[in-house]
Amino acid sequence: MNTVTLPASTLRIIAAAPHRLMFFIGATNVLLAMLWWAWWLVGARWLGGTSAQPPLPAGWMHAIVMQYQVLPAFMFGFLLTVFPRWMALPPLRREHYVPVGIGMFGGQLITLAALAGLADPETLLKLGAVLTTAGWLIGTVWLVRLVTQEGGRTWHAVSCAFALGFGLLGLMLYLAFLFLSDPRAVFAAIKLGTFAVLLPIYYTVCHRMIPFFAGSALRNYQPTRPMWTLALFWPLTLIHLWLELRHGYAWLWIADVPMAAMTGWLLWRWWPRQAHMPALLRVLFVGFAWLPIAFVLYAIQSVQFAASSEFILGRAPAHALFIGFFGSLLVAMVTRVTQGHSGRPLVLGKVAAFAFICIQLVALTRIVAELVPDSLAVQAIAAIGWLVAFVPWVLRSSWIYVTPRADGAHG
Repeated sequence: MNTVTLPASTLRIIAAAPHRLMFFIGATNVLLAMLWWAWWLVGARWLGGTSAQPPLPAGWMHAIVMQYQVLPAFMFGFLLTVFPRWMALPPLRREHYVPVGIGMFGGQLITLAALAGLADPETLLKLGAVLTTAGWLIGTVWLVRLVTQEGGRTWHAVSCAFALGFGLLGLMLYLAFLFLSDPRAVFAAIKLGTFAVLLPIYYTVCHRMIPFFAGSALRNYQPTRPMWTLALFWPLTLIHLWLELRHGYAWLWIADVPMAAMTGWLLWRWWPRQAHMPALLRVLFVGFAWLPIAFVLYAIQSVQFAASSEFILGRAPAHALFIGFFGSLLVAMVTRVTQGHSGRPLVLGKVAAFAFICIQLVALTRIVAELVPDSLAVQAIAAIGWLVAFVPWVLRSSWIYVTPRADGAHG
């Protein structure tokens, strides 16, 4: 009897709030996905390619899994929690968000099973994509419903909902690729995932939450959220996306230079002038700093490509964005929400600090990988570094998600 009761009670705790469920799923996913990727890189570089070869190019699948399964689990956990708060609406209930978790978690597990070479990989990939799309669709429908209930007056919510719609388009393109084998579809899905889904949601959340967190932590801090920067962001990222889809790499600087300037200016405006700030706040600013850095690198690469038709930085700008910006803020934001919503003190802690510092090193390592002769070896080292960074953080975070709040409150 006890063996049945304990798992049931644990599941009830995990499903007590959308951030608990989705963060738990994301924490599991982030290790499983990178474990596969690290193993594939190690096998390709040092083991003669003995690791299981996926039915599709491994690099493509790494991009799809990270953009449409791993990071979105955390995003949905955050958005399903904060949308009602932003719009002063009742919180979503279990029947709203549990199906999202089932779809996202099941979709990734089945996808990774296919990548590991289990059973019928092609069929498993299709099933994993369908489940992921179903979970994404359910989550998007509930979030859009909240936006329409409120009349679309909260522009940060509208921006995130718009990006989630692009995510559905990207997943449709991925499904089209799986069923029709058109590589243009998966190329478009990957680019959409970066510049029309992840980047807009990350930027929008930073635009709303970083000034709020700073104002809550620091005395006399004046939060500022210039809405014109949110309005300008969308045409800039869509111009970049359109140029990438058209292979107009020589012209990316047209969008990337103003994007770097705008985000760098925002960082300067937001950065507290006080000599001291809490570590949990500092990591948010350091993580955001990777955004202008990434677009400076994109702009340099674009200008050089226009002059020489060479990609001198390779995938370095993309990984400054993915690991530096997305990875750093994943640790910073999720730790902040996890601490606050579990009734614990708003402190970074040693485990999260270790993860954050390691991610900075991993980002630099992955950038350097594009500039050295043995790129694959350094890529594998970066992937292993990601696992080293996240294992302790995931274990601690997961323990929080499966145990009651420290203050005894619900949620």
